[in-house]
Amino acid sequence: MIVRQVSLKVPLDRQAEFAAFFRNEYREAMARQSGFLGARLLRSAESGEDLQLMLEFASEEQAAAWRASAEHNRLSPRLKEYSPVTAVRVFLPVE
Repeated sequence: MIVRQVSLKVPLDRQAEFAAFFRNEYREAMARQSGFLGARLLRSAESGEDLQLMLEFASEEQAAAWRASAEHNRLSPRLKEYSPVTAVRVFLPVE
């Protein structure tokens, strides 16, 4: 399993629109990708503009396949219209 933690800053007045985009388009496209396990959108308790996408895939290769897919390439610019990605961290299970 692999978890990609993607940090974003989305203005408060655009968060409802961003959440709908994430739920109805971005996550739906990921759900069709082989190895997709789940995705969550979280808001920081300290700063309302700071959001985290937690994206889970069965393997590093399947996560890479999502990032290389036509769907990701189509949706990524739209995601960045709401916020540039400020950081990406990758987590692997501790065995």
